[in-house]
Amino acid sequence: MSRIGVGIIGNGMATRVFHAPYIRACQDLELKAVVARRPDAEAPAEGVAIVPDVETLLADPAIGLVVVATPSATHAEIARQVLEEGRHVVVEKPFTLELAEARALAALAQERGLVLSVFHNRRWDTDFLAVRSAIEQGLVGRVVHFESHFDRFRPQVRDRWREDGSPGSGVWYDLGPHLADQALLLFGRPEAVSADIASFREGSGAPDWAHVVLRYPDKRVILHAGMCVAGGEPRFRVHGTGGTLIKQKLDPQEAQSVAGLRPGDAEWGEDADPLVHFDGEGASREIAAPKGSQERFYAMMAQACLGTGPAPATLDELLLVQEVIEAALVSAREGRVVTLA
Repeated sequence: MSRIGVGIIGNGMATRVFHAPYIRACQDLELKAVVARRPDAEAPAEGVAIVPDVETLLADPAIGLVVVATPSATHAEIARQVLEEGRHVVVEKPFTLELAEARALAALAQERGLVLSVFHNRRWDTDFLAVRSAIEQGLVGRVVHFESHFDRFRPQVRDRWREDGSPGSGVWYDLGPHLADQALLLFGRPEAVSADIASFREGSGAPDWAHVVLRYPDKRVILHAGMCVAGGEPRFRVHGTGGTLIKQKLDPQEAQSVAGLRPGDAEWGEDADPLVHFDGEGASREIAAPKGSQERFYAMMAQACLGTGPAPATLDELLLVQEVIEAALVSAREGRVVTLA
């Protein structure tokens, strides 16, 4: 069976660190071309063509799947263009800036019989897989407090669209989709959302701090992202009626890819930082983190496009993430708890 030709729109960090390596690791996909603004841009891999615009990419009948890895404010328009041209689509997070745009794209994909997904690669992070397995095994009993942090130490504002205050910039649009997707996979739809989103770094044009609470009848789920955290905050903190889980460090796959490792390499996805479980008596034990496999996203995407397996995420899951993202923005702006319909 011939492989599915893939084109990526955008030639930035996400393409080089995530999309290109993961696509090339999938036997059913072939990365053929990347849209880049500069004609002299370096391709993310040998044998990959650089093309000047979306129209040129879509004129190639060998392209069956398109990845939208452009600034967030352009996602909805480009994804619609690709779907209307009859191609399957992966959209970088955030899916869109408005929930209504996301719903319209989902409806269009269903109408055209095409696969549409958002790049929720962190479903296959070592830290999340470890915590999810422990919760499902009942190691902490019923969860009453779940805390997920995606913190960084970047006290200086950088000159890039993610931090310039333009539509779609800011830490909640950037990291919120990962935090929300993982929590929603574990606990499903919350009753309500409350949020505080702010800018604290000098000269910051976009929000660089977000503290969001998903409210459930029997628990609270805290999603937090900050840009002035030099260390000390666990990636996950989970308290339940039977114990506690602490996962200190972030999944290593992004750092491994930046360092030149690739899926299939012996050390790929290995995480030396264990999950720590505290039982009801206060005794602790370490549990080895499972191997991460973010490249699974594209393996599943290929199967969905070929009609041999499910997509990496359902459309309902994609829309629920977007609903939570939007509810948090409304809550922070209006200073109120937002009930989900």
